[in-house]
Amino acid sequence: MTGVKVRDDESFEKALRRFNKFCEKMGILSDVKKHQHFEKPSERKKRKLNAARRKLRKLLKEQQR
Repeated sequence: MTGVKVRDDESFEKALRRFNKFCEKMGILSDVKKHQHFEKPSERKKRKLNAARRKLRKLLKEQQR
C-alpha cells in the first residue's frame, strides 16, 4: 500500500501534493491506465514500434540542428 506520513507542521494539501508526486515517480498512475483494458500482443507491439519511431525521429531532428 502506497502512502506518505503527514508531518506535524504540514497541511493536507501539501501532503496530498507530495503523495501525488510520489505516485507519479513510482509509475502507479501510468500502470493503472495501462491495465484499464486488455491490449492484444499485436497492439502492444505496434504501440512500442510507433514509440520507437517517434523517439528516433526526434533524435534525428535534434541532430540536424
